[in-house]
Amino acid sequence: MTASVAPLSPTTRTPSPLAGARARGAVTLMFAVNGLVLGGWGGSLPSLRDKLAIGDGQVALMLFAAGIAGITSMQVGGRLSDAVGARRITLVALPLLLLTAAVLALAPTYPVAVAGAVLLGLGNGAMDVSMNAIGVQVEVARRGPVMSSFHAFFSIGNLLGAAAVLGLAAGFGLSGGAVVTPLLLTLVVVGAVVLVVLARIAPVAAPVVHRSSDGARTRVPRAAYVLGIMALAFGLSEGTAVDWSSIHVTDVARVDTTTGAVGLVAVSGFMVVIRLLGDRLVTRFGRRAVVRFGGACAALGYLTVTLVSPLPLLVAGWALVGLGVGMIAPQVYAVAGHLGGGRVLAVVVTFGYASFLAGPAVVGFLVRHLGIHHAMAVPAVLCAGIVALAATIPREDRDLA
Repeated sequence: MTASVAPLSPTTRTPSPLAGARARGAVTLMFAVNGLVLGGWGGSLPSLRDKLAIGDGQVALMLFAAGIAGITSMQVGGRLSDAVGARRITLVALPLLLLTAAVLALAPTYPVAVAGAVLLGLGNGAMDVSMNAIGVQVEVARRGPVMSSFHAFFSIGNLLGAAAVLGLAAGFGLSGGAVVTPLLLTLVVVGAVVLVVLARIAPVAAPVVHRSSDGARTRVPRAAYVLGIMALAFGLSEGTAVDWSSIHVTDVARVDTTTGAVGLVAVSGFMVVIRLLGDRLVTRFGRRAVVRFGGACAALGYLTVTLVSPLPLLVAGWALVGLGVGMIAPQVYAVAGHLGGGRVLAVVVTFGYASFLAGPAVVGFLVRHLGIHHAMAVPAVLCAGIVALAATIPREDRDLA
C-alpha cells in the first residue's frame, strides 16, 4: 500500500497560487538567502579564527557541532514541514539562521562561537529540508521542473556571501579578525529584509499526509534509501570538489596558491551555469537522463584530474566535475520530494549533508596514503555508481504519485 500524498499529486486540477511567478520568486529568495548566509559563514571562518585566536582543530570542532545539529534538525524539520506546512518551518528557521550570524559576529569567546555554530546547524538543517519541500510543491503546481534554478540561486548566494569577504577587505581596508563582525552583521540586515519580504509573499505549502487508503500511517518507502545512497555519493563528490580542488591544482600543477584557486572557481562557476540550464534539460530529456549524464560527466572529470598534470587539463577536469555534480542534487532532491514530501527529503538530504561534511575528511585520509593525485579516483568511482543507480529514477514525476 502506498502513501497518500495529496498535495504532491501532479494530477490535481485546481489552480494553485504555488503555480504563479510570485511563489517561484519567493522560493528563489529562500534558496538565495540561505546560500548567502552559509557562504558568508564559510568565508568568515579564517577571520573568526584570527579574532578568537583559535587553531584549526577548534575550527573543526565548531564545524562538527554545526553538522551534528544540522543533521538532527533535518529530521525534525522534514516531519514538521509535512505536518504543518513547509512555509511555516522556513519562516521559523530563517530567523534562527540570522540569529546565528549575529551571535557569530559578536562572539567574544570560543564557547559562544560554538553555541552559534550549533544554532547555525539547527537553523540551516530545518530550512534546507523545508525550502526544498516548498520547491517541490511549486514544481508540481507549475507542471514543469524548477528545482535546478532554485539550487542555482543557492549557489549564486553562496558565492556572493563568500565574495563579500573580499569586498570588505578591498573596500574598507579590513583584514584578519576585523572582517567577521561587519560581514556577518551586514548579512543579518540583508537577511532580515528578505525575511520581511518572504513573510508577505511566501506561498502556503499544504501539509503532506502519509496515509494508505485504509487510514494506516505508511512507512518511508525503500526507494528513499536508494536516493540516499545517491546523495551519499554526490555529497562526497561535491564536498571533495569544494574543499580539495584548489589544493589539488596547486600541488599537481605545481603552481602558487593564488593560481591554484582557479580549480574551485571552475567547479563553482560550472555548477551555477548547469543549474541555470538544468530545468530546460530536464524538460527535454527527463530527470533520469540528466542524473545519468551528470554522474558520467563528474566521473569523467574526476578521472581526468586523476590522470593528468598540466594546468589547463586539470582546470578542464574540475570544470567537468562542477558541471556533473551541479546536475545531480536538484534532481535527486526533487524526486525525493515528489516521492514523499519533507519526510523523504529529510532522509535523502541527511545522507547528502553528512557525506558532504565527512567526505572531504575521508578523502584527506586517502590523500595521505595514496597521494593527492590518485585519491581523486574514489569520487570518480562513486560518480560512476550514480550512473547505475539513476536507473531507479522514474521517467516521469507522475510515476511517483
